[in-house]
Amino acid sequence: MRISRQKQEKIKEAILQLLFHTSPRALFTADIARELARDEEFTKRLLQELREKGLVVSVNMSADGKLYNRRLRWRLSSAAYDAYKKLQTT
Repeated sequence: MRISRQKQEKIKEAILQLLFHTSPRALFTADIARELARDEEFTKRLLQELREKGLVVSVNMSADGKLYNRRLRWRLSSAAYDAYKKLQTT
């Protein structure tokens, strides 16, 4: 089953909103997918598209400085966070 481009954009908006509300904490792909009730691979593809646009940043290191081999955490980019913060205050 294919999801329309319009629905994908809505899901991307939901991802950005979730990351804004959990900021500055970065979330794993699985956590984002679980929160939005979506497939992990589909969510990862959308996150990669958002990364290409410069809206999210992938984090591949733990707080201890150890590299993740197979997992990624995601957070809003600074520019996207500032834009969302401006929208919240107006």
